[in-house]
Amino acid sequence: MKEYIYIICPVRNITKEQEKEIAHYVMEMELEGHTVHFPQRDVDQNDPTGTTICSLHAQAMTAATRVDVFWDRTSSGSHFDLGMAYILRKRIKIVKLYQPDSEGKSYVKVMQSMGG
Repeated sequence: MKEYIYIICPVRNITKEQEKEIAHYVMEMELEGHTVHFPQRDVDQNDPTGTTICSLHAQAMTAATRVDVFWDRTSSGSHFDLGMAYILRKRIKIVKLYQPDSEGKSYVKVMQSMGG
């Protein structure tokens, strides 16, 4: 089944290695016929307050059938996007964790509970 995939990933402080890895994944998904919302590609990041960015991402997240995550817990935007996915009850696929999960409760465990 072809899906509309929203990518949660670092944007502002993304490393070159992360950017290359995520862009490759996006390309693979698109070659499989999926539609992919890739934040740094699909929304102009030049926004003095971030309000327009958040609004456009919310529209894309609402339309998405699945959310694929490259989780970097240092990315504040990823935390915001994960909150949107949670409230919208989106199905989540964790593609990569850039840091190991911690013991006890965590966002990683929340994402795992939202898998499908």
